[in-house]
Amino acid sequence: QEVSVLSWKVRGFPKGDEVAFDWYLKHANAGFIWAQWFLGQSLGLGLGTEQDDAQAAHWIRRAAEQGHSDAQYTLGRMYHSGCGVAYDDEEAVKWHHRAAEQGHSSAQCHLGLRYQFGRGVAHDEKEAAKWHRRAAEQGDADSQYCLGSLYEYGYGVANDDEEAVKWYRQAAEQGDSSAQHSLGLMYEHGRGVANDDEEAVKWYRQAAEQGDPYAQYGLGLMYQNGRGVPYDDEEAVKWYRQAAEQGNADARKILLSRSLEWVRKNAS
Repeated sequence: QEVSVLSWKVRGFPKGDEVAFDWYLKHANAGFIWAQWFLGQSLGLGLGTEQDDAQAAHWIRRAAEQGHSDAQYTLGRMYHSGCGVAYDDEEAVKWHHRAAEQGHSSAQCHLGLRYQFGRGVAHDEKEAAKWHRRAAEQGDADSQYCLGSLYEYGYGVANDDEEAVKWYRQAAEQGDSSAQHSLGLMYEHGRGVANDDEEAVKWYRQAAEQGDPYAQYGLGLMYQNGRGVPYDDEEAVKWYRQAAEQGNADARKILLSRSLEWVRKNAS
């Protein structure tokens, strides 16, 4: 939802970073909310001026205080990371709340995560589900995945595998690797959908090719057991290795077991 400074210049605003910066500064001082927002971005990115996080935060705050939802969300992120302002989780939550209440999906997602994991607020799974749902319904893939996991495990909502699959699928179709892995698991174990090993392999593969170690391990198992794909020991080992290289303990155990078995056979 954040709009770059450059996109405004393409649409007829001043050409050249320095000219644009002066133009934003003039209008920001006159109280124009959009100019304050773009001036803050220019300062944060060092476009047309020296990069200055503190001044970026100053102008983004001016826009946020006038109700600019992108500025409110960004100011919350700045407080969360301590960029241009002192780290302050309570301030981060405050600004994310303001943006979320205006329908800002990224702010809603971040707020959902905060309630889900108790970051800067008391842990509250129902509030987490509420904010993730609002973001998910706007198409936010992260919240779609999170909402799916809440339904799968019954956190903040009643357990409902079909709802879990619904939200995992929406996130997976947007390329979210965690959702692709979770959807693969649901197909493999027939939860919320009919068991379908070929569909499980399809989603594991999409996640595995993006580097998800759990999906890489799962895909290795499918090749090892000939489920959804023809049995292929070399492919199984290939995916186990990729998962193990990323620290997946289960894949490491399988590879270690295979190595010990080979040693025993060749030592006799």
